[in-house]
Amino acid sequence: MTTAHDLAYVRKEEEPILAPPRHEVGAIKWMRTNLFSSATNTALTIFGILFLLWTVPPLINWAFISAVWTGDSREDCIVPGAGACWAFVKAKFGQFMYGRYTLSERWRVDLTGILLIAGLIPMAIPRVPWKRQNALYLLVVFPILAVILLLGGYFGLPYVETALWGGLLVTLVVAITGMVISMPLGILLALGRRSNLPVIRFLSVVFIEFWRGVPLITVLFMASVMLPIFLPPGVNFDKLLRALIGVALFSSAYMAEVVRGGLQAIARGQYEAAQALGLSYWRMMRLIILPQALKVVIPGIVNSFISLFKDTSLVLIVGLFDLLGIIQLNFSDTTWTSPNTPATGYAFAAFVFWLFCFLMSRYSIYTERRLNTGYRR
Repeated sequence: MTTAHDLAYVRKEEEPILAPPRHEVGAIKWMRTNLFSSATNTALTIFGILFLLWTVPPLINWAFISAVWTGDSREDCIVPGAGACWAFVKAKFGQFMYGRYTLSERWRVDLTGILLIAGLIPMAIPRVPWKRQNALYLLVVFPILAVILLLGGYFGLPYVETALWGGLLVTLVVAITGMVISMPLGILLALGRRSNLPVIRFLSVVFIEFWRGVPLITVLFMASVMLPIFLPPGVNFDKLLRALIGVALFSSAYMAEVVRGGLQAIARGQYEAAQALGLSYWRMMRLIILPQALKVVIPGIVNSFISLFKDTSLVLIVGLFDLLGIIQLNFSDTTWTSPNTPATGYAFAAFVFWLFCFLMSRYSIYTERRLNTGYRR
């Protein structure tokens, strides 16, 4: 007679681990989860694939395969079946970068860019020491060196008037100046709008609402036309300086609201704890409140910087030829007039703007992760 004890089986070694089903791991799992998880997602995925098949191959053919990479005139770009006229960009690249800046003095622009990068890279890397000295260099020393190098008139450098500046040089000057000035001014305006002093709060609100209530085009016109009217006789600013003032004031109003959002996100207990320690108002803001508030609104700050960088193209309306403006100006050069020249120029401008905005966005994401501003749970 067989008993249950006789049928018992005890394994003496561990059962080998089996691989998971192929449809539950790897690329197949990712596609099932993200692309084909439902009927709607499947339809959208198929539509997206068809759209890419319809648009990407002709774009690649136009931009690379059939493109004209070398040439001396429009004759090389109007051959049958020709695509993008990159020879036009190559021939005009110097103007796209420097505008009409004196050819023999363009090394000064290059040196200014090198000095800027030399300060930005160590400032952007968290583990590099001497942050305070580096910030002092970027905010005090570098602007003085940049003005001396770009304008000239000192130390034997020939003077180059701002009317000759253009291209990416003007785009970066306007964007960087607006960013640098709008940040501290925006913080002061945000603090003023939350101040307990009625006069300061009223003036801050009036300033912010005025500049936010008018478009940037109007601001540039006012800076170019109206500002000289209010200056004393004999005092005059050139076009670039007027545009810098208008852009800086305009962007500071938007930055103030971004910072104010961060201040309002800080719990009341943080203020009370700082006051319980006996900290003064400015020490409380500098050491306790502002570091937390600015960390929270990093995405909003970077978004404002990206928007400002793209809005620099509006300076064209007051006679300043930024990157986009100098590209459009060269469309009228009969040597390079062809059906593909405008599209190529705009494609080049779009790529440059995208590259700078993408780098700012990626660094913002890196900073958020490093500071853990997402508050992962």
